[in-house]
Amino acid sequence: MRCDRYLLALACGLALVSFPAHSSQVEPNAPSVPLVLVGGTVVDVTNWGHSARDIPGAIVVIEGNLISNVGLPGAVEIPKGARIIDCAGKFIIPGLIDGFAGMNSQAQANANLYMGVTTVVARADSEHGFIDFSAQPSPHIYAIDTIGVTDNWSLLARHPEWVSMLREGAHPVELSPEDTARQMVDTKRLGTRVLLLTPHLTAANSQWIIARAHDLGLATYGIFVSTPYRVGIEAGVDALVHMDRYDLGVIPDELESPLVDDPDGTSAATAYDYSERIPPTDSRLRDYASFLATHHAALLPMFSLYYAELPEHRDLWKEPAAALLDPDRMFHPTDPATGEMIYPLPTWSHRLPNVAQRWMEEDLQKKAGQTALRLWHINGTIFSAFPHYLAGSGADAMGTMPGISLHTELEMLVRLGLSPREALAAATNNYALQFGWNELGLIAPGRRADVLVVDGDPTVNVWNARRISTLILNGEVVDRDSLLHLKK
Repeated sequence: MRCDRYLLALACGLALVSFPAHSSQVEPNAPSVPLVLVGGTVVDVTNWGHSARDIPGAIVVIEGNLISNVGLPGAVEIPKGARIIDCAGKFIIPGLIDGFAGMNSQAQANANLYMGVTTVVARADSEHGFIDFSAQPSPHIYAIDTIGVTDNWSLLARHPEWVSMLREGAHPVELSPEDTARQMVDTKRLGTRVLLLTPHLTAANSQWIIARAHDLGLATYGIFVSTPYRVGIEAGVDALVHMDRYDLGVIPDELESPLVDDPDGTSAATAYDYSERIPPTDSRLRDYASFLATHHAALLPMFSLYYAELPEHRDLWKEPAAALLDPDRMFHPTDPATGEMIYPLPTWSHRLPNVAQRWMEEDLQKKAGQTALRLWHINGTIFSAFPHYLAGSGADAMGTMPGISLHTELEMLVRLGLSPREALAAATNNYALQFGWNELGLIAPGRRADVLVVDGDPTVNVWNARRISTLILNGEVVDRDSLLHLKK
């Protein structure tokens, strides 16, 4: 079932193709009048969400696009002429970070901002389309680029000197170390913040790429197949992506060895089937969970990609921000009429009676739900070792929606076992801790002024993170209601 999900990308990729924008994201002009938030509780998301030193009745001073001061009345001076926002009874949290998503249109930019997502770590591929760097207003975009393999969706793929080298054939092919080193430098010049190590990279290349990326100040995401997960983790990869991928680290050597030459064929299908069906109580899974927890790599599970297939899911099309989105431009969306996943039947089945087609659809839905539950229970065992987590939605693929699905991700992290504060940290300051992105993620002096004022305490119920009364992006108050109306 997992392989079927990723084969859909090959079938639907052409429908999402558009021309990429290579210009840098335009930042709004920093406001000249200081902005001061008065009387709210500043929520502490430091130390992976384990600290709870909230500041009730706080004053937060914003000058330009940065937070300049935070503290209690008497300790913080309010600048003369400042614009003051009364936050009494409210809670002040950092803008949210979606650690893995697409961002291909103004509609997606608006949906993200409406839901309080002020930074998107954005990926271009056949599921998400190209990144729209021209959207305004827009979350801050931290671009992801693949590294070391041919890829038609690479941020460099349309640059003349890279067109032929990165052109992908039937399958991705590894680049030479010399070309990979040059690619790393060139993509960093474009503003790339994250390098994605993909299934076709072999172990030796993955190891030196991770080391070199860290020398250049680039974060690394791993989706390994040819490289054993334990090798990538020991090499210091920063984050492991996809709840249905990093469980591959439990497979035995006899299943691992063939993956070097067959990372996307029958060997991979066999390996994934094995890892998906390992019992949650299996000692090998518990050992792997302990191994993960004692190494640097954080987990970026993107539970939201399976949200619509797990019990107790909502119809996300009922969210106000969903009205901005066009299901025809999304990769495998849920049915707008029901909010349920759609399971396409083969063409030949259309000749069958309606009752037979309904039976086939129900069978596909049942199998997808069983797969999702198996993976969920495996991730429950992994969580029991207490690794570090990052929040990412995967939007807008497989039923996910920009902005909206980051909140379902927070809900799922809490359902897994994180506290609401720990889940909130996974979408804010954990990115600063894990990647050294110290410009974001906290309500603290020197951090970027991406701020949410919310009407309820998100450390009691993470749902309150969506009850946004004031949205501040780059030091400017954004008219949140206007985001629901796209400019023609």
